[in-house]
Amino acid sequence: QVQLVESGGGLVQAGGSLRLSCAASGRTFSRYGMGWFRQAPGKEREFVAAISWSGGSTAYADSVKGRFTISRDNAKNTVYLQMNNLKPEDTAVYYCAADSDRRWSPAVVLEQYDYWGQGTQVTVSS
Repeated sequence: QVQLVESGGGLVQAGGSLRLSCAASGRTFSRYGMGWFRQAPGKEREFVAAISWSGGSTAYADSVKGRFTISRDNAKNTVYLQMNNLKPEDTAVYYCAADSDRRWSPAVVLEQYDYWGQGTQVTVSS
């Protein structure tokens, strides 16, 4: 089992940047594919980005491609989401998730993830 704690959210102006972090407990972090999802008020939770357990493969939602970058540091049991050129429509609660299946391609579907963090709020003002 793994526990996930997100940090790094906050209020930023449009065009600004934030880096989210997700710290995982346990010694098996490197076996998990990791993903970021977000949920805006009144909307369903949606996929943002994912990285395979090996770190060799990533995937992004079209809405963030070219602006967001996911990465992981297995030595620190941490996955990151660097968010640049933020837009008001990026405002949401961002969740970190772990996928226990060792897929070669990162999981992009919510139901593929087994563990979730509590979320961190990101607010982008116009």
